[in-house]
Amino acid sequence: MANRIDRRRFLQGSAAALGFAQINPDFLIASAFAQTGKPLVFLSAENITGNWDPTAHTTLSQKNIEGFVMGFLTRTPMTLDDPGKVVYELATDIQLLDPHRLQIKLRKGVHFHDGKPFKAEDVKATFEYGSGKDRPAQWYPGPTETLTITTPDDETVIVDTAKGGYPAHLFLFLASFLPIMSAKDIAEGPGGVLTRRLNGTGPFRFVEQRGNDTVLTAYDGYFKGKPTIPGIDFTFTGDSTTRMLSLMNGQASIVERLEPEQVETVRANPKIAINQVVSVENKYLWFRCSKPPFNDVRVRMAACHSIDRAMLLEILGAAGHASANFISPVKFGYTDLKNYPAYDPAKAQALLAEAGYPKGKGLPPLEYITSVGFYPKTKEYGEVITAMLNEQGFPVSLTVLEPAAWNERLYHRPGGGPGHMVDCGWSTGSPEPDLVLRTHFHSSSHRITGIEDAELDASLDKERAAPSLEERKAILQNETMPLIAAKVPALSLFTSVMIHAMQKELKGLYVYPDGSIDAAKTA
Repeated sequence: MANRIDRRRFLQGSAAALGFAQINPDFLIASAFAQTGKPLVFLSAENITGNWDPTAHTTLSQKNIEGFVMGFLTRTPMTLDDPGKVVYELATDIQLLDPHRLQIKLRKGVHFHDGKPFKAEDVKATFEYGSGKDRPAQWYPGPTETLTITTPDDETVIVDTAKGGYPAHLFLFLASFLPIMSAKDIAEGPGGVLTRRLNGTGPFRFVEQRGNDTVLTAYDGYFKGKPTIPGIDFTFTGDSTTRMLSLMNGQASIVERLEPEQVETVRANPKIAINQVVSVENKYLWFRCSKPPFNDVRVRMAACHSIDRAMLLEILGAAGHASANFISPVKFGYTDLKNYPAYDPAKAQALLAEAGYPKGKGLPPLEYITSVGFYPKTKEYGEVITAMLNEQGFPVSLTVLEPAAWNERLYHRPGGGPGHMVDCGWSTGSPEPDLVLRTHFHSSSHRITGIEDAELDASLDKERAAPSLEERKAILQNETMPLIAAKVPALSLFTSVMIHAMQKELKGLYVYPDGSIDAAKTA
C-alpha cells in the first residue's frame, strides 16, 4: 500500500537533534528595500570555481548561488519549532510505493529560464546524470546503474532502487539538496552548456560572470511570482574586514561569516540586523590517511588526543558550537558519541610510543594547511592546534592560504594530496548524514582524507541499506558513527555558527542552516 512521505512522522525520534537550527526573528525585518530599485549585493567569503555544472563541485559559494537560481524538489528549513518540516517546491507530493520505489508528483506550469517547460524528464535526467561515478558532487546513494527511473507522464517520476539493493527512502532527504537541471542541458554532457552558465527554475536568472561578480536578475516567469528585488550581485570578497565595512557604509546588502569580534560592532549599528544560526556545517581537521604517518590510526588518534577543543571554542566565541560527532546537530541521526576522542595528552603519548614514535621522535615534518578570510578565526585556532600538536611531539608547521589557493590544495589526489592535515568545513543543505559520512569516509570517494577501510565501508553500506529511517538511525548512532570515532580519519573540531549581517530595510530574507538564502519574497 502506498504511504505518503510524512517528514514529521519519520523524524519524531530525532526532533531534539534537529532543534539547534535556530533562525533569528530579526531577519524578518522592515520592507523599504524594494522601493529603491537597487539589486541586493551579497558579499561572499569564498571564490567560485568557474565551472557552473552543479554536479562538478562542492564549493559552498556556488551552492549559495544555485539556491537563488536553481529549483529543488523540496526545501527543508530545519527550524527549532518544526525540525521535520518539508516545503514542496518543484514536487507537489512524494509517496513511498514500496521499500524500493518512490513516486514524485511534479508541479505544473513551471519553466526553466531558457523557456523550456519543466517536466518529469528533467528530474529523471538530473538523477541519472548526478549519480554518475565521475560526478564530483556525489549526491546520490548509488551510481546510475543502481537506479531505474521511469516517467509515466510529464508530472510523475518513479525512482526504483531495487537494482542497488538500498531503500528508496534515501531520496527523501536528498530531494531538498539536489538542484534540478534541464534535460536539454544535460544532453550535452559534462563539457557542455552546464559548465558555462546556470539554467534553473528559481526566482533569479543567471546573467553573467564579471570577474569576481556573479550577476543575477529577477525571473519574470517564476512560478511563485516575480521577486520584488530586481537582481542580485554576488561578489567574492575574501577579507572579512572589507565585507563588514562595505555593509556598514551601505555598499553591501548582506555579508556572510562575520568574525566573532565584529558581531558587537555591527550589532551596535541601528541600520544592521544580525543572524546567528547553528549550522549544518562542522569544521574538521582532515588527515591525509593514504600516506604516512596518518595512514596509521594510532597516529591519527594521538593527534586527536593532543587537541583541547574547548580552547578552540574560547577563541571562536559566537562562531562555534560544541560537537561530539562527525555531523552537525541539525543532521539526521546526530548523537553525542561516548567514544569521541577527548583531550588526553597521556593517551597521545602512549599511542605515539605504540606506533613507533615515542614522544614524536621519528615523525617526518608535518604540514597543516588552513585558509584565511573564509571561515572565522582559522589562523588563530590553527596556531593553537599547531602549538598543541608540537607540545606532544608532532613536528607541525602551519600553512595559511587565501581561499583560492587553499581550495586548490584541499582535495585528495594520487600520493595523498598536499600536506598532512587540512582545515575545512563541510556544509550541505539537507538533513541527510551521508552527504558528509559517505562522501568522506567511504572508500569509493577519497574526497579529502583518501581513506580506504573495509570496516568503514561495510558499516556505511549497512546504514544506507536499512529498511526504515528508524532502523537506519539506530545503526548510525550505535555502529557507524562510533566506528568512525574509533578510526578518526578526521576530527570534527566544532559545529559552525553561521553569522550573517544585513541591512535592516530588507524583509523576507530566509537564511538556511547551510548558509544558502531564499530571497524570493524579499521586499
